[in-house]
Amino acid sequence: MVYEIKKYGETVLKEVAKEVELSEFNDEFRKFLDDMVETMYASDGVGLAAPQIGISKRIFVCDNGEGFVRKIINPVITPLTEELQEYEEGCLSVPGIFKKVERPKKIHIKYLNEKAEEVEEIAEEFLAIVMQHEYDHLNGILFVERVSPMAKRMIAKKLQMLKKETLKG
Repeated sequence: MVYEIKKYGETVLKEVAKEVELSEFNDEFRKFLDDMVETMYASDGVGLAAPQIGISKRIFVCDNGEGFVRKIINPVITPLTEELQEYEEGCLSVPGIFKKVERPKKIHIKYLNEKAEEVEEIAEEFLAIVMQHEYDHLNGILFVERVSPMAKRMIAKKLQMLKKETLKG
């Protein structure tokens, strides 16, 4: 099942998502995670957070850019370096806008997988960017809030139009 992607202006995108309880891990939940992956690929994305489909839960799925999918539940991210990397990001919830964002180059992420097993890994470069972008969604932060002040001014009108369109629909 492919879900509808919530767009800039929807309140769910600004909420801090709730933790997933262990009691929620079942076949129906795993099917939901598979549907999130299907939605991500159907939308040409490399990551998708549950708030982007209207579910305010601490869940995201992502692809490392080589077809390896992670289903990440209740993540905790810790930067492992002061070194930042700049990458031009886009977002399925903010269509048509691509801007450079600086994020830590290397992170430690701890999360539960679809079997409720604890996983810890170190992510660098592209995967670290994707994970941090999706993690922001769980905290009600969109990438356009992380761009430089000048870039914000350049996209302000586009964002206003997107929000107007979203709230009209």
